[in-house]
Amino acid sequence: ALFRQQRMGYRGKVYQVYKFRTMRTSSHVADEKEQAITKTGDARITGLGRFLRKSRIDELPQLVNILRGEMSWIGPRPEALVLSRWYEAELPFYRYRHIVRPGITGWAQVNQGHVAAVGEVLEKLHYDFYYIKNFSPWLDLLIVFRT
Repeated sequence: ALFRQQRMGYRGKVYQVYKFRTMRTSSHVADEKEQAITKTGDARITGLGRFLRKSRIDELPQLVNILRGEMSWIGPRPEALVLSRWYEAELPFYRYRHIVRPGITGWAQVNQGHVAAVGEVLEKLHYDFYYIKNFSPWLDLLIVFRT
């Protein structure tokens, strides 16, 4: 029932994120990068998984990550390790988003949603940098309400 995945976290430290499993494993996807990307309407998402994702219940096991100090409630969403390394190679300054703890929700999450293409991730990076630059309890409160 639990899904574990390596993610890039605070100061570039790799950790295991925990979530409820919402997708079937796919044996026909050979590329590790493609396996880590969830597309809109992805056929691997189960019926129950669709509900868990829509209600955000699939994120609850990440409370373990928060208690362990690997994540916070609010911050840039952590990316799968393979995707994070890909984005670091493609986008200048991408690694600077790791100067704060990743969060269950964040400014990019509430403004842009889920993205995977490099061009969209560049826009997401701008939201992450805005959050880092303007870090405040008021911005966190706004993110909580928008979440």
